Amino acid sequence: MLSRPLVWIGGLTVLVIAGLLVLSAVLTPGSVNPAYAAAERFMSAAGAGNDAQASALLGNDLQAYVAENCPGGSVSACIDAYTPPEWGGLIAAVYRRSIPVGRAYDVLLFATYEEGVGFSGVCIYHRVEEVAEDDWRVTAWSGFLHCEEEEADLQELRQPDAVNRAP
Repeated sequence: MLSRPLVWIGGLTVLVIAGLLVLSAVLTPGSVNPAYAAAERFMSAAGAGNDAQASALLGNDLQAYVAENCPGGSVSACIDAYTPPEWGGLIAAVYRRSIPVGRAYDVLLFATYEEGVGFSGVCIYHRVEEVAEDDWRVTAWSGFLHCEEEEADLQELRQPDAVNRAP
């Protein structure tokens, strides 16, 4: 038979482990860094066709780029044009890694699409800058490539001549 102290220790151990699991689920990178969260929110909005919400997360230069270069001035149409129709719609884009650049971040997102595309991942780059205190905006993007492609590396996607680079 187990002694009372061993039962307490076992119970406490189970509670600590459960607490750590809950904490790790709640504290995803997007929830702890506002730059990562802005990148994820932007892709969710653009992928869902919510131009108003997506546009509100863009920096001024990128908003001007969208107005001049995207079909109908729609950020969602621009983003949608990078992916083949057979991929279907965006399911989710989540934080994968980042590189701090001064007060900005170069963020790599990992996306999956409706038609099974994304098993190896679709890599999307965003430059995210703080334009005012606690106001993070996407100021550039590139990528929308299978992560297994050589050009889909974060170092490559940060370059001015990267695939699907805007602006």
